[in-house]
Amino acid sequence: MSNIRITKKFNFETGHALYGYDGKCKNVHGHSYKLSVTVIGKPITDTNSVKLGMVIDFGDLKKIVKEEVVDKFDHATVFNKNTPHLELANELINRGHDVILADYQPSSENMVIDFAAKIKARLPKEIQLHSLKLQETDTAYAEWHASDN
Repeated sequence: MSNIRITKKFNFETGHALYGYDGKCKNVHGHSYKLSVTVIGKPITDTNSVKLGMVIDFGDLKKIVKEEVVDKFDHATVFNKNTPHLELANELINRGHDVILADYQPSSENMVIDFAAKIKARLPKEIQLHSLKLQETDTAYAEWHASDN
């Protein structure tokens, strides 16, 4: 049986600030992110399986990505945990806002690396994460490919 790639797309809104950056993105701002998740595997051939012919049920993939990425990052603000914005972050948290203090600079590049690790850890052993595309704006995105790593 051939390997097949399937892709599911997700949308979420996230704010962030790039600590130490020399441009406008040093300021707190947000993006309407688009995340494409592509996995690869062989379609299920067990005729007794309700998922016959599927690599992975799109609903199962959706559950993983929603729990690991979308539900955590949607309408949250992400700061590098070493940022001088900690006072602002704590004030937002105290006011009931969702804030993520990441171990990394929250650039699209670093976010897509983080998302890849989280999604890979949850996939069934017979399914591999092939690639992620995190689109920050209509003209800018970061990609992660298993073959590059």
